[in-house]
Amino acid sequence: MTNRVLPSEEQGRQSRRRVVSARDVATRRLGLVLATPALIYIVVFLAFPLIYNLYLSVTDASGANLISGNLSFNNFENYGVVLSDPAFWNAALLSLIFTVACLVLQYILGFALALYFRHPFLGNGPIRALLLVGWILPPVVTGTIFRWLFDTDYGLVNFVLQSLGIIDQPVQWLTQGTTAMFAVIVANLWVGIPFNMLLILSGLHLIDDVLYEAASVDGASRWRQFWSITFPLMAPVSISVLLLGVINTYKVFDLIYTMTRGGPVDATTTLPIYTYLETFSFFEFGTGAAASALTLLLPLALSYFYVKSLNEEEK
Repeated sequence: MTNRVLPSEEQGRQSRRRVVSARDVATRRLGLVLATPALIYIVVFLAFPLIYNLYLSVTDASGANLISGNLSFNNFENYGVVLSDPAFWNAALLSLIFTVACLVLQYILGFALALYFRHPFLGNGPIRALLLVGWILPPVVTGTIFRWLFDTDYGLVNFVLQSLGIIDQPVQWLTQGTTAMFAVIVANLWVGIPFNMLLILSGLHLIDDVLYEAASVDGASRWRQFWSITFPLMAPVSISVLLLGVINTYKVFDLIYTMTRGGPVDATTTLPIYTYLETFSFFEFGTGAAASALTLLLPLALSYFYVKSLNEEEK
């Protein structure tokens, strides 16, 4: 015996479907209206500059013809000029050194500080707030502070080292190649360590203390607990921290430019500095745009993997 659906019941179902469909359409329209300001911002301040930069990278744009608008396509010649320029590869190497050094040190030190601040103690909050000052300050201010700290004649670093008898003569921190790179790395660590500490600390608070209590009962040492419990459970957070660290460190410009202007010679000319100098010092806007486009490849790739890791973590 088959169940018959009365015409009135079928009409009721269709009516409910129409109501639900109308609600979905209204919700989508409302979402689109609310997202319109963000979409306008993305188009005006992100998409248009990126597209215009790509356009300039395939033209003969320079200081002479950019204003007049007499631009012509040069069949990707700018990319060949940039890729054949030894200064570009030197800047890429310096960016690699700067990024890897900052990434490793700020992750290790940030993790250590997060472990230290995980357990409450007197003054925990104020000390953490003071550490976050380095991350909150504008990079130009941070660069200016460290430029004076590492000043050869009046810097606090040389004064302390000489007072302790570690050095006899003042070190020319910002006028020598190796020491200049060391100085900008230290300055960037002051910015990056609090950021790493904050993200890792939020992840540590999600680990249940019952796991550590059970490990202590089984006789596991603190070191063993770290490698068997803390570090494996912090893997998703660590991946996000490292990806964000690469993106944020790789694109550092204002801090380095404030401290050294990319010098001495080319000792701290990373890829963002190289792009800036090529564009606004030599007025080669075409090659500068090509260098900028090549510089964007790594952040875009890492951003893709970062978003992908977030989606997998949510799933």
